This record gives sequence, C-alpha cells and structure tokens, in this order.
Amino acid sequence: MVTVEVDPARVESRLAAGEIGCPCCVDGTLGGWGHARPRRVVGVADPVRPRRARCRSCLVTHVLLPVTLLLRRAYAAELVWAALAGKAVGSGHRRIAERLSVPATTVRGWLRVFAGRLHAVWAWFIDVAVTAGVDVTVPDATGRWGGALIAVRTAAAAIRSRFGAVSVLGPVTPCRVAVACSGGRLLAPGWPSPRAAVRGQHESALTIGGASL
Repeated sequence: MVTVEVDPARVESRLAAGEIGCPCCVDGTLGGWGHARPRRVVGVADPVRPRRARCRSCLVTHVLLPVTLLLRRAYAAELVWAALAGKAVGSGHRRIAERLSVPATTVRGWLRVFAGRLHAVWAWFIDVAVTAGVDVTVPDATGRWGGALIAVRTAAAAIRSRFGAVSVLGPVTPCRVAVACSGGRLLAPGWPSPRAAVRGQHESALTIGGASL
C-alpha cells in the first residue's frame, strides 16, 4: 500500500510521469494497474475507489490509498486522529464517540490499538522529525499517551519548517503526517516493524515534504 494525494487526476498524472516510487525496490516506479473495489468511508462524502499500481521493475502491485484514509479502516483518518487527540486530553471512549458520532466500541478499539504502541509511535515519529528537521528538540514524553501525539506534531513541525506548509500530499498537518509517515498503517497489525524502519523512517519525512512517492 502506498499513500498518495487525494486528487485522482494528480495521482494519474504522477503515475504516467513515473513519479511514484515503488516501496519494495530501490529504483522502481509505479504505473497504473486497475482499481481496488469501491468502498464507503465514514467522514468521506463519496465512495472511495483506490487506484492500483504495479512496479515497472519488480512487478509487485500496490493499492494507492489517499492520505485521508488509514489502511483497513472504514472511517476517515481525521476522525481517528480526533479520537486519539481526545484521549490525550483525558476524554473517555464514550464521550469521544458521542462527540464524533462514531460507535463507542469502534472508538474503544482504536484507543486500545494505539495504547499498545505508544512508545513505538513516539520513537518512529521522533526519528521522522530528526530526519526532516534541523536542530529538532526531542520532547521527553516516551511511553505516555500525550507523548505519542506530541511526537507526531513535532514531526509535522519539522517537515513544515524544512519544506513548507503544503506538500505533494496537501497541507502538512499532524493527521496527514501520521498517515503518510506510517504508510497508512498507524493502527494496522505489526506496525511499525524493523523492516519498515529501513526505508520508512528515513524517507517518509522527505516524501511528505515533496519528494516523489
């Protein structure tokens, strides 16, 4: 799965120009290869039909998922991020669910997954911040709920400082940085993994900053 911008026309243009790199090989670029099935996503007005692509070098296929979505989640990333931010300031899952009009069991599931990887999220996004920024101040909040979100915000600030407030994926917000720099896998099983770190930590910041995906 590869995170791309929301505008389908822009995605098609970059595919045709060979500007989207393959995450599985060093020099490969992706070309169009059909579409994934349409799906409804809560928080997104129209049905989403992600583009599929295949690497011209290694021939591996990938789904191109807009930066507004997380892998295998039927809710917009902004809703998930709002739930995580609500928990960070002390709200319970029922209160968050009521505010977002999302089932309480769904919110509780998001929070449980995230709670199990607080330190990993903190470490991942601090690495992204250090890769993207200059003289980044590392917040000492590892292992705490708020600390994980602070790390994402620190990464977003570092990317904005180096590349500007708007990237190839759109506005550089903490939510979009969380999606793009996790490859859409922020709540996915097995993320982050050591193998993903080899390419992910050192290239994700540059990717959202404006380099080709």
